[in-house]
Amino acid sequence: MLKLGVNIDHVATLREARYRGLTHGEPSPTEAARRCEVAGAHGITAHLREDRRHIQDRDLWQLRAAVQTRLNFEMANTPEIVAFALKLKPEIVCLVPERRQEVTTEGGLDVVANEQALTETRKRMNDAGIDVSLFINAIPTQIQAAAFVGAQFIELHTGRYAEYFADESECEAELQRLISGAQQAHALGLRVNAGHGLNYENLRRLHRVPHLVELNIGHSIISRALTTGLSTAVKDMLQLMSGYPGVSA
Repeated sequence: MLKLGVNIDHVATLREARYRGLTHGEPSPTEAARRCEVAGAHGITAHLREDRRHIQDRDLWQLRAAVQTRLNFEMANTPEIVAFALKLKPEIVCLVPERRQEVTTEGGLDVVANEQALTETRKRMNDAGIDVSLFINAIPTQIQAAAFVGAQFIELHTGRYAEYFADESECEAELQRLISGAQQAHALGLRVNAGHGLNYENLRRLHRVPHLVELNIGHSIISRALTTGLSTAVKDMLQLMSGYPGVSA
């Protein structure tokens, strides 16, 4: 069964729009996580950015206490955030690139250029019992480097697939890159997740990508929840994911 990890960052985005700098406010990312799990989500994802633009430190500690499935901690590979992750002890961390000027994460990690630093962090996480995923583009050299680093997972960046979904030829080209990337990663012993820009319109076509373990989806679920409610939004996404034929053993 293809698993769903729900990214709840934008619940915090909405809260911070009114309550930034305060230690209280609504909506609650932790309550959102509970509702997602009850609705059938297999994991909860949250990204503690260096500028703390949405998720705050306290949110992660509350989530760590509340999440009953699996907590996926998205993070930059910086000393402060690495130290925080080692204290938090999520089930898995996903290392992502981070630039202060971006609205959301754009593009994948350059694993080739940062292989030594990523390997050191991977070892520290694994020694603490934490799995490691690397958020990367479906580029052969980056996938090979992820295997050299020793990561347990990669998360294929699906942003370009989503961006070009309405353009048949461009979308098909991106889909073929994801298919090839997933096949290469699986052959190298990496487990394969995917995420970024996935929504209720483009998800079904992604079923052609083999060996996927989990999809991490946030913005589209939180957006739909404004009209349907969070539980329904999660269930609708799970329905679209049902019947996925490509989960590897």
